[in-house]
Amino acid sequence: MKKALYFSSFIVLIALFMQCKPKTTTESTNNVLTAEETAQGWKLLFDGATFEGWRNFGKDSLVGWTIDSGNLLALGQGGDHANDIITLDEFENFELSLEWKTSPGGNSGIFFNAVEDTSVEAIYAIAPEYQIVDEVTWDGDSLNEGQKAAACYDMYFADPSKVLMPVGEFNVSKIVVNYGHVEHWLNGTMVVEYTMWTPEWDSLKSLRKWKDFPLYGTAHKGHIGLQDHGKKTWFRNIKIRTL
Repeated sequence: MKKALYFSSFIVLIALFMQCKPKTTTESTNNVLTAEETAQGWKLLFDGATFEGWRNFGKDSLVGWTIDSGNLLALGQGGDHANDIITLDEFENFELSLEWKTSPGGNSGIFFNAVEDTSVEAIYAIAPEYQIVDEVTWDGDSLNEGQKAAACYDMYFADPSKVLMPVGEFNVSKIVVNYGHVEHWLNGTMVVEYTMWTPEWDSLKSLRKWKDFPLYGTAHKGHIGLQDHGKKTWFRNIKIRTL
C-alpha cells in the first residue's frame, strides 16, 4: 500500500515539474509579444501559425508561401517577384522589426509604403525596399553597394562595417519611418539613414533604375511587403508599432 502511495506521489511530482518547466526559447519568445512590448504599442503582423493579415501583392489570395516551424517561408517557386506578399493593413509612421534568414544565395526584401496601382505589376516598382541577400555565397553577378544587405535597394548604401549573420542563421532587421525620415537597422546597429521626397531623393531616383518607374517611392503610406525572389527565405517575429 505504501509503495503504491509513494509511486502515486512520484507521478504527481513529475506532472507538477513538467507544468512548471520553462518552455524552450523558440516556444516562449518567437511570434509573441512581451507585456512590455504590448504596453509600448507593438502589434504582431505574423502569429507563427497562419497567414492571417497577409495576401499576395495585387491579389486577394496568397500562394507561394508556407508556415515552417513558426516561420513565414517564401518558397521561391514563382520566379522573379511572382509571389510577393503584403499586409492587409497600411502604415505611415512606424517602427517595424523582424527576423529573417535565407537559403544559400538567397535574395529577398522588405517593402514599405507599398500601394497597388493598375499601372504597376511588381511591388518593387512602387515601394522602397530594405534589401535582403546572402552576400557570401551569392552566385550571380557581383553585387554593387545598392544591392547588398540592409541597403535601400539601388538608392542608399548600408554601412560596409555592418554585421551580417552567416547564411542559415537569423538576422534582426528594423525599419523606422517617421515623416519621411527612414532608418535601416541590422542586428542592433543603424546602417542606413535617409529622407524621402527631398531633392537628394529625387536626384538619386533620376540616376538609378527608378527613372523608369515614376511612382517609385512617392506614396506617403502603404502596406508592408515581403519579397519572394526565387530562393527560400524565412521570416519570424514580425512586429510593428505606430509612431
